[in-house]
Amino acid sequence: MKQTNTYIFIYASVMVIIVAAILSFTAEKLKPIQENNVKIEKIQNILSSVGIQSTKENAEEMFNKYIPESNRIVIGADGNVKEGQAAFDIDLKKELAKPENQRSLPLFVATLDNGENKAIVPLLGKGLWGPIWGYLAFNDDYNTIFGAVFDHKGETPGLGADINKEWFQKPFIGKTIFDGSQFVSIAVHKGGHGAAERAGDTKHGVDAISGGTITSKGLQAMLKDCLGNYVNYFNNHKK
Repeated sequence: MKQTNTYIFIYASVMVIIVAAILSFTAEKLKPIQENNVKIEKIQNILSSVGIQSTKENAEEMFNKYIPESNRIVIGADGNVKEGQAAFDIDLKKELAKPENQRSLPLFVATLDNGENKAIVPLLGKGLWGPIWGYLAFNDDYNTIFGAVFDHKGETPGLGADINKEWFQKPFIGKTIFDGSQFVSIAVHKGGHGAAERAGDTKHGVDAISGGTITSKGLQAMLKDCLGNYVNYFNNHKK
């Protein structure tokens, strides 16, 4: 009996080691594929914020065409450009955890087919169940929103998860983040359809998602916190 138990223990231990080794090997092999998928999705979201649709196959080509390396800028909270850093590779989560005066902030400038330039700002915040993120594109007045893309990791389907739907993102187009010279960001008004209009905030406000109050509040906080980092740069460049 003792020998049987010893055999079972040794057999189980060996199997655990073998399975762990296989899983580790598989994960290591899949890691480059996973990292590339994340990279492509990020590129597609950036392009989508200025209305450029791409596929997994042509995303990098389109990115290099509309946003060449020289148009990928890193700035500090003082609004000045920082040299020697790759904007695309910046981990926004790490930067936002730093003191404001130590942050390196990515900014992407897309030159469209009609020659117009659009500044694209990455966003990162917290929803109800996890992180939310997105990209806002601005006209060359660095005030008026040209396009918006939002996404999430695990918000409630049919409620907060709808931040990635076109019907929620489209109303951001044409809104402004400055009231005169004052930065006001974009407010997300709860109360259903027409809430922003009823609040008299048609220039700087949009309607929240019905039933998705916490996600909407998280998105509003994300906009204020992230866009606030770019105010000095925008003030230096807006027309």
